[in-house]
This record gives sequence, structure tokens and C-alpha cells, in this order.
Amino acid sequence: MPATGRIAEFTAPHQPFVLREMPVPDPGPGAALVRVTMSNICGSDLHAWHGKFVTTGLGGELPTVLGHEMIGRIAKLGAGVTMDANGSPLKEGDRVTFSYFVPCGACRNCVRGHRVACLQLKMAMLGNCSRWPHFVGGYADYFYLHPNTVIYKVPAGLPDEVVAGANCALSQVVYGLDRARLTFDESIVIQGAGGLGLYCAAVAKARGARMVVVIDRVPERLAMAKAFGAD
Repeated sequence: MPATGRIAEFTAPHQPFVLREMPVPDPGPGAALVRVTMSNICGSDLHAWHGKFVTTGLGGELPTVLGHEMIGRIAKLGAGVTMDANGSPLKEGDRVTFSYFVPCGACRNCVRGHRVACLQLKMAMLGNCSRWPHFVGGYADYFYLHPNTVIYKVPAGLPDEVVAGANCALSQVVYGLDRARLTFDESIVIQGAGGLGLYCAAVAKARGARMVVVIDRVPERLAMAKAFGAD
């Protein structure tokens, strides 16, 4: 493994990223290091670049590394990390997807079941890249997985382009449809054909929705929605 790797440092809103070489961290017990192979541009990354970042109340710091919808291969496993969340053995070189945020599990919000409001949340794009472990976002050669990160091995038949958004946009849609209790042969109306709307159309159709209706004011988005399964 190389001694250094590149990060695309985000220093201020509307400013170009700065490519820097940083020392590659050795993962501690329970942690892992991933060699990033692909990272999407999510709407949240655009919000951050436009300056709606450190004002979100999540505790983000600059400089940082943007990007959180990503996929990669295990570069190194920390002590005690031997399998993924499905119980499959993990080894260096395995292609994986993973959660980009890690709640502490012990603060008052976590113990009440509100892990997304964790007071000690570790999340991509929130860490200061000038400090260890440096690789705190997807726009870099590596990404550091803190202990308790949920990791899944990726089946060989799925290309990176399909899997890269699984940990954010796709999982949000799956969770939303679970909460809405979408069942076979129902109809669904999706308001907006952005990234989440397109995912939602595809997942709803795959789950057996009889009629998928997508609403948008942009003709090109509606055409894309049809390609993703909208009726």
C-alpha cells in the first residue's frame, strides 16, 4: 500500500478543490481502509460546495473532503474486522459498499433510537482533512471506515456505477417505501424526478407497483423517469 494518497481538499464555498498528498492511515482495531473506485456527486455535495455546509448544525469543519456516495475495495482491515454485515468473510481486495455515517450508540439520542441525531456522529464530509485520518470523504484515493461502520460485500455482477449510490440515495428510497408500506399492485405518485425520484420510480416498479406516476416540470427529467420505470 502506498505511503501517501490524494485528497481533493475543499477549503471554501465556490472555490476549486485542491489536490493534496496525505499520509495513508493505518486502520485501528475495528476500522478499515477502502481504496475508492467511484464516488458520485450527490445533491448534498453541491449544497456543501455552495456554502450550505457548516451551517447545517452537523458540526462540519473546513478544510474537508466532499463525497459520500461511493464504492471501493478493501485496502486494509483493522484488527477484529473479519466479516461484513451479512456474515460473509472480508479480505483485502474485496469490493464493498458501506454506510458513510457512524453513530456512537451511547449518547442520549442514540439510546432513544434516534441514531441519525447522534451527538457524536462520524460522517463523510464532516471531518477536518488536515487531521488524521485525512481521508474523510469520497473525493480521494481512500476512505477511512471507523469502527462500527456497516460494510457489505458487493456481488460480482453489479457494476460500480450501479452500486455507488446504494449507501445514500438508494437506501433513502428503500427506507421511505418501507415507511410508506408500499405493497404489490399499489399505485404511487412521486413528486420530483431528481436523483431520489428516479431511484424511487425504479425501486417502486421492482417492488411490484401497478402504476408509478412521476411529477416534474422539466421534460428531460420526465423522459428519464420513464426510462427508470415510470408509467
